[in-house]
Amino acid sequence: MKRTEPSGLIAEARGAPAGNYSQEQPGSYEGDDPFAFDLPYFGFQHVDTVTGHGDRCGGHFRQWFRKTCSDWQALQDPSNELPHNYTCPQAYRTPIPEEFYPTRYVGTRAADWIREQADGDDPFFAYVSFPDPHHPFNPPGKYWDMYDPDDFEVALPYEAHRNPTPPMQWMDEQWQQGNSARTKTTARRLGEQQLREAMALTAGMITMVDDEVGRLIEVLKDTGQFDNTVICFNSDHGDYLGDFSLLLKGAMPFRSVTDVPMIWSDPASREGRVTEALASTIDLSATILDRVGLAPYNGMQGQSFMPVIKGADRHHEAVMCEFNDLGARLGFKRPARVRGIRTAKWRFTLYQGEAWGELYDLALDPRETNNLWDSLDHAGIKAELTLQLAHMLAGQMDESPISRLMA
Repeated sequence: MKRTEPSGLIAEARGAPAGNYSQEQPGSYEGDDPFAFDLPYFGFQHVDTVTGHGDRCGGHFRQWFRKTCSDWQALQDPSNELPHNYTCPQAYRTPIPEEFYPTRYVGTRAADWIREQADGDDPFFAYVSFPDPHHPFNPPGKYWDMYDPDDFEVALPYEAHRNPTPPMQWMDEQWQQGNSARTKTTARRLGEQQLREAMALTAGMITMVDDEVGRLIEVLKDTGQFDNTVICFNSDHGDYLGDFSLLLKGAMPFRSVTDVPMIWSDPASREGRVTEALASTIDLSATILDRVGLAPYNGMQGQSFMPVIKGADRHHEAVMCEFNDLGARLGFKRPARVRGIRTAKWRFTLYQGEAWGELYDLALDPRETNNLWDSLDHAGIKAELTLQLAHMLAGQMDESPISRLMA
């Protein structure tokens, strides 16, 4: 049997060695001296960690916060919450000033590191990850009341969906009965005022991130590196944030969660352009390697979308979306296993072990308000998309490292 040799310049992708998964755990950061990572860490030679979300993050941030802020314990004491009249769950007005908030810490550490690269000739890659926007909803200082909840609208209330799925019905029943979510990470239905408050506070968090990104761009310009730096701004997911009166995220892949905008700023072309071409997070690494002239490693599943950046209108005909829950919630009898595909026209979602699913015609129903799963008129397209999903799943395989033997 003839084996296909890897064609990429990077022949293999090697994972981190087993037995060293404690580096991001809280216990690693109890000491006063910054915790030293075993390097390289997933290829990175310098690591500053911020774990968690909100104003009480962990990692190197927590070590820095304890060392830098003399009254850090009081600032993280829930009894010292600043007064407010918000009723949104997880809306907490933190007493921590902006200069000690994790978003500012990430921006400052990244800015310092970028300045350090200015005198060298080697190219650099920086992964600058802000924990916000994310629940809990506690932007600091001026960002808390920068936006008025009354200026926001719940444009897609629960009643806008013509045939809600079982998890949506379950969340509605829980809300009608006055039951709270089991955990802070569980999606839930809320009232209009609470949702508007979440929107306003999220906008405050987004603005703070925007300000820090702007500061990083200024540092790049001040150090003469802006015209030689590609910037990719992206996120891992969105939030229901009021769609169908829901908050947070869950098994249902509505567009508010999965349609993540991405900005690609490239000195090769400053001409602004907006595209609706379908791409996936797994395409990012292939695109970055393509942009810097490196071939992908063997088995890389993503595809470079540099052709789209250069003007092409299409990338993928379909992209796959998947979700694996850690426990049974939202009315599911077992942890939800969700697989689906998106095309330019359709969103098809299969829930493992369930007779129901989701099918939306995005051309006629871009807000996903009419589930066509049970429509006899759409049985044909449902069968086609089921087969297409099956082929995509069959094509998923980890091919690196290459198997040398076959039994």
